Amino acid sequence: MPSEVPRAVLFDMDGTLVDTETLWWQATETVAGSMGVALGPADEPHVLGRMIEDVAAYLVEAAEPGAGALAEVARRLTDAFADRVGRGVDVVPGALDLLAGLTAQGIPTALVSASPRSIVDLVLPRLGHEFDLVIAAEDTARGKPCPDPYLEAARRLGVDPRRCVAVEDSPPGIAAATAAGCHVLIANPVSGLPGLHAMSVS
Repeated sequence: MPSEVPRAVLFDMDGTLVDTETLWWQATETVAGSMGVALGPADEPHVLGRMIEDVAAYLVEAAEPGAGALAEVARRLTDAFADRVGRGVDVVPGALDLLAGLTAQGIPTALVSASPRSIVDLVLPRLGHEFDLVIAAEDTARGKPCPDPYLEAARRLGVDPRRCVAVEDSPPGIAAATAAGCHVLIANPVSGLPGLHAMSVS
């Protein structure tokens, strides 16, 4: 089948459209430190690209007994992250141009984030883009790296996930989009997002 334009483009948020992964790591490191847990590079796969509840469970398991209940740790992580995001976030180079280009081409866009909606709502005004759909952590029973968020986005948009392009930056997100059957483009907060020329599917 020849290459064609995607039926929809599904964007991760943290680390893909906005450079918030450092803020999330800082928030997690602060909460972990208060629980007596020192984070290092080996912990990154358990922190970056994961749902807050998953990270909270990871910290509770690593901490001494009594360091914090799961719900309380999740709340502290959310508050610490929201505090940092609320002070301002940097939009990834090329993100606004890419979103505008997709709108001009009439290609639907969805935001598919592992962050809770309270965090997503803090970020959306910085992007100035009207997504056709926003999927946050609360919208599926299982989060990334499970395919559920991307499958739900495709279902709500009424498109075949195999005809969608997902733009991701983290291994859990890439795994989720791949398992859903999407074509995946990998973003980098430093080098920025690819242009429309990279959006064809085959």
